[in-house]
Amino acid sequence: MFHILLVEDDGYFRKTLRQELSQWFPSIIIEEASDGQEAMEKMDSFSPQIVFMDIRLPGESGLQLTKKIKAKYPRSHVVILTSHDLPEYRQAATECGADHFFAKGTSDGSEIKSVVESLLK
Repeated sequence: MFHILLVEDDGYFRKTLRQELSQWFPSIIIEEASDGQEAMEKMDSFSPQIVFMDIRLPGESGLQLTKKIKAKYPRSHVVILTSHDLPEYRQAATECGADHFFAKGTSDGSEIKSVVESLLK
């Protein structure tokens, strides 16, 4: 079974992304977390293959969390989704081990869909 974890403090965005992913991939299982602590608990119990991660989260940043996840779960793919499409964030995401970086405002759903499709194969 294929698992996805959405780590996002914006409930509306999380719900929208979950609905899109569920429509594209009806057989996947999706869990959600709104902060770093909840995300790490879900990583331990849920073992997702993909983590969609916001950069700005309450408490620990998504970049710090990405680094932790990649250290403990190197086979999980982390996709940064952020409203802050800045070169320094892209570089920091890469340095923290993120596999992909997409801007919420400029990326369309096809990029997200293709990442999931590539990992389902």
